Parts: sequence; structure tokens; C-alpha cells
Amino acid sequence: MELHAQIKKYRAELGLSQEELAEQVFVTRQTVSNWENGKSYPDIHSLLLLSKLFQVSLDQLVKGDMETMKEIVNEYDLQEFKYNSNILSALFLGLIVFAPVVVLWRKWYIAVLYGILFAASMVYAWKVEKLKKKHNIQSFKEIVAFSQGKKLDELEKATEKGKRPYQKALAFLCGAALAIVAIKVGEAILRLF
Repeated sequence: MELHAQIKKYRAELGLSQEELAEQVFVTRQTVSNWENGKSYPDIHSLLLLSKLFQVSLDQLVKGDMETMKEIVNEYDLQEFKYNSNILSALFLGLIVFAPVVVLWRKWYIAVLYGILFAASMVYAWKVEKLKKKHNIQSFKEIVAFSQGKKLDELEKATEKGKRPYQKALAFLCGAALAIVAIKVGEAILRLF
């Protein structure tokens, strides 16, 4: 049985109207109506209150709707991942564009602004990495699949897992090459002045 039917069944067993139930779980009557019609789902706080009021376990209350609720949670994570990734991309672009200004002008307040931009970038990088770890996403293919709301099948996942050591080595080499290029460009700019 799905959650909306469970709520309606237990409410009827207690002889409560939608309005009376709403008062007891601190929501509006319209919210209860939406729950019972399957238009929306109760948040975790409301689920706990319903479970206590109906004197049933959470598992018993939401049984049958677990897959739907997992999809809602995954959709939220997907939106959060896209939002944080977009902000991180913009911040990294700002770091790249702003770097020559820091080198050329050599003013303390510009360096402070660059430091703030760098710190904000690290915060969003941490948020993205946290979501990647939560969903066990490591390769570019896994990131693309997740951002499209898909998952790789087991064979594709195993193939990507086998590539990870090589990808990490390649990422290290690319990062080292970029650092060397940045140092050389910086030295060349300093010689001009």
C-alpha cells in the first residue's frame, strides 16, 4: 500500500477529519489533502509525528513508497550537485581570469580579494566532493551520468573503477604541467616589468 493510502486509512481508523489530523501534525488541511491524494509527501518531521499519532513504525507507514521517496531524495541531490558545480565552475573561471590582475598590480587588497575568491572556490569544491563521495561518483563518465539523473550499470561501473588509478595519475601530471606553465608565464610577465 502506498503512503497516501496509508495516511487516509489510519486517519479514518482514528476517526479524524483532515483538519483534525492537520492540527495534530502542525500542517494545513490542504497539506493533508495533498498527502492523501498523492500530490506531495510529508517531510521527515511530519512522518515522525504521523507515525507516533497512528502508533505504527515508520517502516510500516511508508512501506511501498520507499522507492518513490528515494527518487525524491536523489532528485534533490542532483539539483544540489548541479547548483554547486555551476557555482564552482564560475569561481574557478574567476580565479583564472583574476590571476593576471593579481600578478600585474601587486596590491595587498587585490591579493585579499583573490584569497576570498579562492576560499569560496574551496568551499564549493568541498560541497561537490561531498556529494560525489555520497553517491560513489569518481570518474567523468559517472559524473555525467549522475548529472543527467542516470546511473551506470554494474559492468560500466566496474570498468570505470578499473580506470581510476590511471585517471588519478593523469590528473596529477596535468596539474603539474599547468603549475609549470603558470610559473613560466608568471616569470615572463615579471621580466616585462
